[in-house]
Amino acid sequence: MDKMKRRKLVLENGDVYIGRGFGADTDAIGEIVFNTSMAGYQEIISDPSYADQIIVMSYPIIGNYGITDEDYESKGLYLKALIVRDYNDAPSNFRYTKTLSELLEEDGVPGMQGIDTRKLVRTIRDKGSMVACLTDADTPTEEVMGRIRAFSYPTDQVKRVGCKKRWYSRTPNHKYNVVAVDCGIKNQMVHNLNAQGCNVIIVPHTISAEDLLALKPDGVFLSNGPGDPVNVPEVVELVRELKGKVPVMGVCMGHQLIALAYGAKTYKLKFGHRGGNHPILNIETGLVEITAQNHSYAVDEKSLEGTGLTVTHRNLLDGTVEGVEDKKNRIFSVQFHPESAPGPQDSIRLFEKFIVNIEEWKKNA
Repeated sequence: MDKMKRRKLVLENGDVYIGRGFGADTDAIGEIVFNTSMAGYQEIISDPSYADQIIVMSYPIIGNYGITDEDYESKGLYLKALIVRDYNDAPSNFRYTKTLSELLEEDGVPGMQGIDTRKLVRTIRDKGSMVACLTDADTPTEEVMGRIRAFSYPTDQVKRVGCKKRWYSRTPNHKYNVVAVDCGIKNQMVHNLNAQGCNVIIVPHTISAEDLLALKPDGVFLSNGPGDPVNVPEVVELVRELKGKVPVMGVCMGHQLIALAYGAKTYKLKFGHRGGNHPILNIETGLVEITAQNHSYAVDEKSLEGTGLTVTHRNLLDGTVEGVEDKKNRIFSVQFHPESAPGPQDSIRLFEKFIVNIEEWKKNA
């Protein structure tokens, strides 16, 4: 689209931002959230967990290294729109195959640049995540506010972004067979399991425990995914039926679904955690790990009492639960993303822990 076309972002609280468009020339409405990562915009916009959201990047220059064929986290884009301070349409990167604007245009996703994203991020922090609409600058604001008032949050994101039939990711000389339940799985999660010597079967989130166990897995992996975990009761019931039968590892939504399966509760955070530099305390070791995060919901710590789950990790920014474990049944999960490594790879060892659990389980079987 015309890079100079004027666009307008309207927030649920009535704030209006005027900027310039890039990407697709279309309107978008959804929940507005922000990400503080300095790099990794391709991985962010191709993460299915951002389904139906408008993403604001707090780092000011976006697009400067373009888009590469190897760095997608999924086959499509599920975000509603991308908001940046300065968009760079002349990438400097020998690996790039297209610009960010070209990718957004191909997938029908609008972008806007040239606004004060610092102010916008602070508004989201102060007021909380809210509905926003990106449209043409000449669209009457009251008309846009009407769209926002009529908007309702979708509840079927996992159904839309997850696989509809099983697929496979194999590795030479594999040692283990893992079934990954797809609530919106990222490619890097599968790659990390392959790197640990696992052949991975990725299955729809609606699979029954009977059908899953018929695949004879050494372990089960529960993936990330978009939206409210209470909208995925199929996986909650699946975890309950798998308990005591096979080791389980959960990440992000997978973490929340394990907590729900044990009888705990989840709640929505004011503006969520999204970025590549969130400090987490590993309670068992006392070490601080720098993690990548992307979630709107958290596990209610008080509700964990009496469930059999123990808190293993804690967010040092707001004290929220970032990991739980049932050692007896070899089930554990983390809220953050150990597969994402914007710099330090502090949490990759969690995949190694999963393998240890698998080996110990097989010894005692």
